[in-house]
Amino acid sequence: MSNLTKDFDPQPILASLPNLPGVYRMLGEGGELLYVGKARDLKKRVSSYFHKGNLSPRIQHMVSRIRDIQVTVTRSESEALLLENNLIKAQAPRYNILFRDDKSYPYLILTGHEYPRIAFYRGPTDRRHRYFGPYPSAHAVREAIQILQKVFRLRTCEDSVFAHRSRPCLLHQIRRCSAPCVGLVSPEDYARDVEDAALFLAGKDAEVLNRLTTQMERAAAELRYEAAAVYRDQIQALARVREKQFVESRSQHDADVIAAVVEGGVACVWLSMIRAGRLLGGKAFFPDNAEHADAAQVLEAFVSQHYAAHDVPPLLVLSAEVEGLEGWLAERAGHRVQVVSRPVGERRVWLRLAEENARAALVAREGQRLSQAARLEALNEVMGESGIERIECLDVSHTQGEATVVACVVYDRGALQPSEYRRYNVANPTPGDDYAALKEALTRRYGKLAAGEGRLPDLLLIDGGRGQLNVALAVLGELGLGDLPIIGVAKGEARKPGLEQLFLPDEREPLRLPPDHPALHLIQQIRDEAHRFAITGHRARRAKRRSQSTLEAIEGIGPKRRQRLLQTFGGLRGLKAAGVEELAQVEGISRALAERIYRELH
Repeated sequence: MSNLTKDFDPQPILASLPNLPGVYRMLGEGGELLYVGKARDLKKRVSSYFHKGNLSPRIQHMVSRIRDIQVTVTRSESEALLLENNLIKAQAPRYNILFRDDKSYPYLILTGHEYPRIAFYRGPTDRRHRYFGPYPSAHAVREAIQILQKVFRLRTCEDSVFAHRSRPCLLHQIRRCSAPCVGLVSPEDYARDVEDAALFLAGKDAEVLNRLTTQMERAAAELRYEAAAVYRDQIQALARVREKQFVESRSQHDADVIAAVVEGGVACVWLSMIRAGRLLGGKAFFPDNAEHADAAQVLEAFVSQHYAAHDVPPLLVLSAEVEGLEGWLAERAGHRVQVVSRPVGERRVWLRLAEENARAALVAREGQRLSQAARLEALNEVMGESGIERIECLDVSHTQGEATVVACVVYDRGALQPSEYRRYNVANPTPGDDYAALKEALTRRYGKLAAGEGRLPDLLLIDGGRGQLNVALAVLGELGLGDLPIIGVAKGEARKPGLEQLFLPDEREPLRLPPDHPALHLIQQIRDEAHRFAITGHRARRAKRRSQSTLEAIEGIGPKRRQRLLQTFGGLRGLKAAGVEELAQVEGISRALAERIYRELH
């Protein structure tokens, strides 16, 4: 379907649209994608843009630019939702509200080991283990793990460490683990603690408390006062945890509470996750392209995009009414989904709390934005510029020339942009030659940018002094980017923050800004992030190289056996802790080879 005329007449296209589910795409002059939407009925939905008179200013502006409409019919609303979400994420149309939430949510895992461990987990599930969640953040999972350690004293160590302990660890000494690794708790007692923890995570706190109370009273009656004291401590710890929980009702075990707040042209969505009747925490989302959108439009965009990638709970509590959600959510989830936009009782309290969190997040973001704006304005003043917004910073990290990594971080739109970060593994520089490493990374990155593959920064920061600055100037000059503003950032005396020296190309003496200068704070923020990103990449590369090189030196260990050994024992540390008999149990490892591996590693 095509009608790319200046005076667009939608009627021929509307007349041919089917009354079927699908996805529609609004195209502008030249065929650029303006908007992607889904519909239960394509004909009714697309026609509404041209027949309704109450469109928002944002949608009116979009409609005025339409020069073509294309549709794709799907078999169901759920399929339309997935296609719409994929198109929005891939092409980011100008008039679509876009939420960037590509990461999977973390879970708490109880492993299927004889003595199960509790741990943070993110990834595909395995039937051998039990999973609880999802949680809104890694912090929420770790907080839950700390609670389980205090109350039920379950182990958190890796299986390879557990298998080779000969004495209790520090966690046992501080009463956070019952030390099943050395037999200080019976298999039956540990299994009971595991089941109590699972019941607690499933929201059955009362049942756990009753069981613990019964065991405490029985132990006291049998004059086992030490055991009774342990049960008493567990009951008290569990009671304290229950007091901190906001959700008391168990009438609806799994729910998501979603509040959208739009203030000053900025939107925030707060997602509170309730699982097994327990509030696990919340998370704020700030969409792109949400100017002039109302709360209902923001909510519809969030729900559509979020649940295309994540599981749908049985209940959604929303801060505004959005039509037509329940059908395709149920189809997507495979079970009935109740959507409530006018909650009462406890649900209203949940929603009010989510709205307060959304407003607080907006206030915090606005404060941060103003602070960043002031810092950026101060940096422009220092540089004698007026258009510096996008800043890149490069940092070199290595250990005596080993596993050299050059990191590049990006600051843009008033914030760091992790999705645009890059690392460059430098192959064979002279050991410790930061200049050679920096030259290679600059050539690789800015050679592409000079050729038009990406966007050039308005300012380049180099972590280093005059020498590193001169290397960068030479490379940029060869690439035809000699006019790119650049600063060398050298650590000051005693490497103390606030004493940095800034080297500029045309200045003989370094510039020293006052420690409280906003421009210096911005430079420090970006430089410190580059250093963090570089050193984490370097350490990972160094660890991988060392573990591989140690095994590569052993005759009879090829890539497949090396990988199998490292996977079996959870890395080089676990491998070194393994005995000959355990090594010989690995597929492809004979006893003679196991003895050779053991000798080489010790």
